[in-house]
Amino acid sequence: MYTKNGKGYVHDNIPFASAAFQKMGQEHGFAVDVSDNPAVFSDDNLKKYDALVFTSTNNDVFDTDAQKVAFMRYIQSGGGFMGVHSAIGTERKWTWFKMMLGGTFSWHAKFQPFKVVVIDPAHPSMQGVPKEWIREDECYFSKEMYPGIKTLIAHDVSSLKVKPADSVLVKNVGSFGNNYPAVWYQHFDGGHIWYTTFGHDKKDYQEPTYLQHLYQGLHWVVSQTQGRNLSRAYASTPDTPVRY
Repeated sequence: MYTKNGKGYVHDNIPFASAAFQKMGQEHGFAVDVSDNPAVFSDDNLKKYDALVFTSTNNDVFDTDAQKVAFMRYIQSGGGFMGVHSAIGTERKWTWFKMMLGGTFSWHAKFQPFKVVVIDPAHPSMQGVPKEWIREDECYFSKEMYPGIKTLIAHDVSSLKVKPADSVLVKNVGSFGNNYPAVWYQHFDGGHIWYTTFGHDKKDYQEPTYLQHLYQGLHWVVSQTQGRNLSRAYASTPDTPVRY
């Protein structure tokens, strides 16, 4: 579990998220390491993990290109990645990372209650998640969205309390209409990716439905990462082109 933030806003939910994942591990029988040190990103260290979780990371979180390449190689070897909340605002200038995660942060509406809707209830990670869910959160919008993502939950944009002709909202909704991606997954560059926009409030990490949401996402990621093989990794720089 990686929690580093670069320069800029840092969420106060991070220690609560860390504690929640550690408790989850105790309850379900898996180990959780938590770090904000980018030196953990090496081939030798990452090979012991079934999933990497970036929870409310933000801005630049790697110190060297070698660390970025080690992260890429982990994904290319068949590794799993789970992003939570402002992870979508991580490494905003690194094209590969934005493709891997599915986009990069654009804007969020003011913290408020709004409705989200499960649009793929058959996906394993949606077990225990309400079909319609009223969340008090920041409704995130993204840009440079990668077309490989498969949306699991959508924001019901009409449920937001904003000015009817709010130009910022209109701009960020774009051509999506009323249903805007909120939670998604994809298989990318050999790896297995799951991301949720939810989780701004530190109180979320004691809320049973939200914790079930996180656990099912992590469970799905780990279920995909059997048989990782570093010989399949090929990146040599952070700009190595993706072999689709």
